[in-house]
Amino acid sequence: MARIKYQEAAGLQVKRGRPPTGPAPSKEDLVRLYVEESRSVRDVAAVLGTTKDAVHRALKKYKIAARSNVSRSKLRTIPLRELEAAIRDKGIRGTARALGVDKSTLRHHLKVRSGQ
Repeated sequence: MARIKYQEAAGLQVKRGRPPTGPAPSKEDLVRLYVEESRSVRDVAAVLGTTKDAVHRALKKYKIAARSNVSRSKLRTIPLRELEAAIRDKGIRGTARALGVDKSTLRHHLKVRSGQ
């Protein structure tokens, strides 16, 4: 059974949870660093001297949409015919090295794009 605290019984507002550990970021700082400069939440927290959790809370408070962690593959920008021609010339390993991706990633990308 939960005990009723004196302040709650007296009708006073009670703060719950752990107090914040750093200063709350301002909306201007968040817009400049997170939106305009496209920095990560951790980078913004490091620059402002606060925690990443405080940055997330401030993003929610100011209704700034958080970016997803998913990044699109660079391979999508290369036409399929060019990829296939490069593979014929250099092979799958050589093409993957030239593009800076793993050969299994290149194989999977080709499989998905060709619709097999």
